[in-house]
Amino acid sequence: MKLKSVDEILDFAVEKEQEAAEFYTDLAGRVEQSWMVKAFEDFAREEVKHKQKLLKIKEGKLLLPAADKVTDLKIADYLVDVIPSPEIDYQAALILAMKKEKASFRLYNDLAATTADENLRATLLSLAQEEAKHKLRLEVEYDEHFLTED
Repeated sequence: MKLKSVDEILDFAVEKEQEAAEFYTDLAGRVEQSWMVKAFEDFAREEVKHKQKLLKIKEGKLLLPAADKVTDLKIADYLVDVIPSPEIDYQAALILAMKKEKASFRLYNDLAATTADENLRATLLSLAQEEAKHKLRLEVEYDEHFLTED
């Protein structure tokens, strides 16, 4: 992937945020428990907010400062990939979501490395940290439900 301009980078990031919003919306439609539906709909809304931020950045209206580094529990690093299905359970859904957020974190870091524009780099790194926050929330949820001893 070779993105050459700020606009290309932002367009690519906007597309990825749209895909993430659709992913969480789809996941919300696959689960049956209302609290799971709400959780994934909330994530979809957050991804839409990221998309809106990126569009404002593209219009020159918003630049985000670099965010503080978020702790990585690395739980997602040790879980096997799962395939979404209509019968997906909460554990599998969390694994999918954690891996998606990890990929988004890496994407923003990689995009930041491709630009010489310091303001854009700081903004992309800030968005990477927002994705890291999402992943951390998912990892904490996973830990509380599936890794904690009774």
